[in-house]
Amino acid sequence: MRAAFALTAVLALAGCGGGFNLPSFSGPSQPEAPPPPEPAPPSSIPPENLVGRWGLAAYHRPEDRARTESAARSQCGNPYVINRSSIGVAMLGHDDPKVQDMFVKGSHDGKSYIGPSPQSGDADDREVVSFDGRVLVLKWVDPEVAGRYGIQVLVRCGAEGTATRSSRAAPPRPPARQPAPAAATPVPATPR
Repeated sequence: MRAAFALTAVLALAGCGGGFNLPSFSGPSQPEAPPPPEPAPPSSIPPENLVGRWGLAAYHRPEDRARTESAARSQCGNPYVINRSSIGVAMLGHDDPKVQDMFVKGSHDGKSYIGPSPQSGDADDREVVSFDGRVLVLKWVDPEVAGRYGIQVLVRCGAEGTATRSSRAAPPRPPARQPAPAAATPVPATPR
């Protein structure tokens, strides 16, 4: 009986003191946190290639793409501006009138994305469908947002942010005004 009392006293004191821990047979007391997501690989598109002034239009049906590209080109009079930021580019997101810093990121399946979080393929991201240096086509990842905004077509504007000149020739400039000829000064007659 003394042995049972002594064992009970030791176990009670061990539980209070915290210096002696008995192993738990029911598994760990807290679930292990999942490992952090692997960082996205870099995009094949450097952010500085996206910086500039763009004409912007959007379409919902694939057969409207060519017309939409022409409509985007005509928007260079009021361009959509993409600036460089410390993390990638600064541009508008969806449903927010403020410019946001956006990551330009790649993915393990070779796609490129533009979005506010460092993870690729987030709901707020736009997937880069195509980019040839002059025309950028972006598709929203979130189907609900894509349904509202469509597929964006951005066409790079000229250096000064205006539409490219049409093939129509400009009217000729009037000739520059020539100064009036100076009046001839009479030469005094010399006596002979």
